[in-house]
Amino acid sequence: MVFSSPIFLFAFLPLVLALYYAVPRLLKNSILLIFSLLFYAWGESFYVAIMLASIAANYAFGLMLTRVGNNGWKPWTIALAAVFNLGLIAYFKYFNFGIDNLNVVAGWIGAQPVEADPVHLPIGISFFTFQAFSYVLDVSRGDAEVQRNPFHLGLYISLFPQLIAGPIVRYQDVADQIIHRQERFALFASGVRRFAIGLGKKVLIANVVAWPADVIYGLPNEQVTLHLAWLGTLCYFFQIYFDFSGYSDMGIGLGRMFGFEFRENFNHPYIARSITDFWRRWHISLSTWFRDYLYIPLGGNRVRPWRVYANLCIVFLLCGLWHGATWNFVVWGAFHGLLLVMERVLAKRAPVQVPPILGHLYVILMVMVGWVLFRAADLSHALVMLKAMVGLGPVADGVVTAAYFLNNEVKLVLAAAMFCSVPVVPWLRALVLASSESGESPAKPLLAAAYRVGAFAGAFVLLIASFIQLSAQTHNPFIYFRF
Repeated sequence: MVFSSPIFLFAFLPLVLALYYAVPRLLKNSILLIFSLLFYAWGESFYVAIMLASIAANYAFGLMLTRVGNNGWKPWTIALAAVFNLGLIAYFKYFNFGIDNLNVVAGWIGAQPVEADPVHLPIGISFFTFQAFSYVLDVSRGDAEVQRNPFHLGLYISLFPQLIAGPIVRYQDVADQIIHRQERFALFASGVRRFAIGLGKKVLIANVVAWPADVIYGLPNEQVTLHLAWLGTLCYFFQIYFDFSGYSDMGIGLGRMFGFEFRENFNHPYIARSITDFWRRWHISLSTWFRDYLYIPLGGNRVRPWRVYANLCIVFLLCGLWHGATWNFVVWGAFHGLLLVMERVLAKRAPVQVPPILGHLYVILMVMVGWVLFRAADLSHALVMLKAMVGLGPVADGVVTAAYFLNNEVKLVLAAAMFCSVPVVPWLRALVLASSESGESPAKPLLAAAYRVGAFAGAFVLLIASFIQLSAQTHNPFIYFRF
């Protein structure tokens, strides 16, 4: 079940909201836990047992840490938790990848291939496993109190608003909210508005540009011309941003409807002036997870320069592998790691102020090259697309041309995507609210009230437009199956 599906919008969500607000406070967490498990079981059935095992094991690891204290058993307990949690990801996400590569090596040396049944990848396992492991790490560091109620920990790990597509919620950020949160009308209303914005991003923008991207990236290699390669990559450039940030917005909005406040996960990454800045704005919950639990323990910025560069490369290689079990993602991670190293080296040796427009163009170009690696079926396919983008592909148009995809709807959505990628609306909101709070003019409070009414009216229009689009739209991809 996904947030943009009719079964979620018109059945699951109204039912869970009605029951949640109908029961006394003592039962609210129970309602959320039951429906979160049902939400996951809807698409994964048997594999909900994997999540239950993760909840039970990490609950036990937390209790073990309180018992061993700071004695010699503490590192072994953390190591056991790491083996369990990372082992889950390794088996379900990388078993098939390992067998495939093992058989390639077997072919080189003339050995018999290894035969094994494919392992199913449970949806969202990377997200909920990272959350579960962060709980153990936070307890071990003293950043969070151990949770002695297994149902509260189960709610943290399985909470459906952020279960399958993030943001990755840190336990220390929501530990108190699980027990003491207060539902408020203003928070609920802002959650509805945020959910509407996210649904609009997903349905009205991401799904529309997904069609050209999917078709172009599915064309035979000999038909991928310069124009098609750029159009397909541009569409995917906007698809992945509005799809991913849209799901994060919906998750944050749903959390607010139930009294939770999650941290932001995107901050207009396409306005970044460097790849370093890009990663401070893109999938913030993941980048901070790797920073706090891997980069800093490796030494972070406190070690010699060559170690800093090595740490960056290690982190982004693993970040790439976290996204998917193919060599494309490994190369994508290495590409971003090398860009970060290059920026640090150049900043030290040639600290020249780059004009903002050149910084933006550099980021857009590098990110688009990276998205080719991210979207292509394999490395050879990525090379075909990149060669076409620099004019080394077919010269003549094939069966399909770029004009075929550029109908009025796609043109309008591409223009809207460009506009919504920059913080024009947040800037206008901040300007209106700042002007309404300064001075003593009686018109200024009216200006703020008018803005708020307009914001909710806009959210209502987005909801209606999204519902209409969903009723007519057949292309509603879910790009997180591989995560």
